[in-house]
Amino acid sequence: MLAKRVKPSAPMDLDHRGRDWYVDKAVTFLVFMGGISAIIFIIGIFIFITKEGVGFIAGPLNVREFLGSVTWRPTSAQNPMYGVLGLIAGTASVTGLAMVVSVPFSLGAAIFIGEFATGRLRESLKVLVELLAAIPSVVWGFIGLSIMNPLIIDMFDVPVGIGVLNSGIILGLMAAPIMTTIAEDALRAVPDTYREAAEAMGATKWQVIFRVVLPAGKNGLVAAVLLGVGRGFGETMAVLMASGNAIQIPTSPFDSVRAITATIAAELGDAPVGSDHYRALFTLGILLFVVTFIINLTADLVVKGARRT
Repeated sequence: MLAKRVKPSAPMDLDHRGRDWYVDKAVTFLVFMGGISAIIFIIGIFIFITKEGVGFIAGPLNVREFLGSVTWRPTSAQNPMYGVLGLIAGTASVTGLAMVVSVPFSLGAAIFIGEFATGRLRESLKVLVELLAAIPSVVWGFIGLSIMNPLIIDMFDVPVGIGVLNSGIILGLMAAPIMTTIAEDALRAVPDTYREAAEAMGATKWQVIFRVVLPAGKNGLVAAVLLGVGRGFGETMAVLMASGNAIQIPTSPFDSVRAITATIAAELGDAPVGSDHYRALFTLGILLFVVTFIINLTADLVVKGARRT
């Protein structure tokens, strides 16, 4: 028997295969660039502020005066001084009080939404919390000026209600929604089998939360708190409007202070480009960048240490 003649298959469309290859490479490149875009932007920002501030660092900067003096007098024609100790103390006091306000509130809200609320109530609360995060900072500043200021004056019988207490409360309320969202996601990521095993052993609802859920979700909770700290250090408008803008080391929650970010926002527009004052403000930006890096590095080390245990 003669073998059947095999009909040759149609030739492959080389042009079509080439187009698919190029499209695949282009999409891969776009995804890769999107993934590293944050790193590129951060490096670009750091290069920009370093380029503008290096003239002050290499020139009139006196490290002892810069970090150890409270006197910030950059526009003095006779004896300009660039002490940022008061600015650092103001930023730290406002951020610290904000964390005292926001951490219990955020964790409590996250526990209620994640562990107690169900169905439509849970979804409604999550939407409301996210809407709070969308309120502009200038609106929070107006709340500090028009509502918190007279309220603090009446409650504590002080002459001025704009200071550490006012800005700390406002900043704590601003940071709370983001911290609540991240903390709630961390608690919801704990497997239900952990809860079921604890309940099967006779644990109550609160025992399950405090002895099982919170320890299991501590990595995400630490990340939420540190994100709130970063938000406190980086906030500008609300702190500028509610802190009082007095450069000093606070000794009372009612003292007026000024934060580093508020100083940059208030003075950068009036500083002549290229002057020592202008470059000193960019040096403050470098200081903020370094502090933020230390906070993120600490968070990374804490989370990695928690994972090893």
